[in-house]
Amino acid sequence: MNKARMFHWGAVASLVALILLCLAWELWLAPLRPGGSWLMLKAVLLLLPLMGILRERVYTYQWSSMFILAYFAEGVMRSWADSGLAQALAMGEVALTTSYFCCVVLFVRARRQALAA
Repeated sequence: MNKARMFHWGAVASLVALILLCLAWELWLAPLRPGGSWLMLKAVLLLLPLMGILRERVYTYQWSSMFILAYFAEGVMRSWADSGLAQALAMGEVALTTSYFCCVVLFVRARRQALAA
């Protein structure tokens, strides 16, 4: 498997895992309000880049690398401010967004190197 393909699947896996984490976090695991909160809609926004990522569109990789930073910032703030399970979930969000960002940057770099060769 070439590098670009490996980073592509890393980005897909971390994005899908982040979507599932956001849904589970805000609906069942540690919602802000009992019974779930409207904050679960943040997972819907993560669906915006999903099709472009699945189709390996470089433009989607580029803009989503900046888009994901909002989720990184939320994870950092909630890991600092929350406690217990919510804090652990926030740290998971930070880990997934970092993984996604790294895979996206490395995918674009590998794709450009492959086109230049």
